[in-house]
Amino acid sequence: MPQYAILIYEKEVPVEEIPADVMEANLAAPAKIEAMGARVVDEKALQPASTATTIHKGGVVTDGPFLETKEAFAGIFVVECRDLDQAIDIAKLLPIMEGGVEVRPLLEM
Repeated sequence: MPQYAILIYEKEVPVEEIPADVMEANLAAPAKIEAMGARVVDEKALQPASTATTIHKGGVVTDGPFLETKEAFAGIFVVECRDLDQAIDIAKLLPIMEGGVEVRPLLEM
């Protein structure tokens, strides 16, 4: 089955300020994904963008994220599912306060 990255972009807030319903929905997502006949290959939440280190062309290293945006890359699910339509349905399970979710097929190497 093909694999897809589901990239979560969200307004950064401290974990303790994430609404309870959003946190509960995130924690329930893996079981719902499995119930859809798909498989979570991996899932990770990221530290705040302020902890990022960026390497620019030419090897210049700077602190912080590369882009200034309202949302930050907050986490990723890698799922194995039958097709893009199912990956989109899985992405719709993930609650978003103000950001968005991007679905992208992974390259098979």
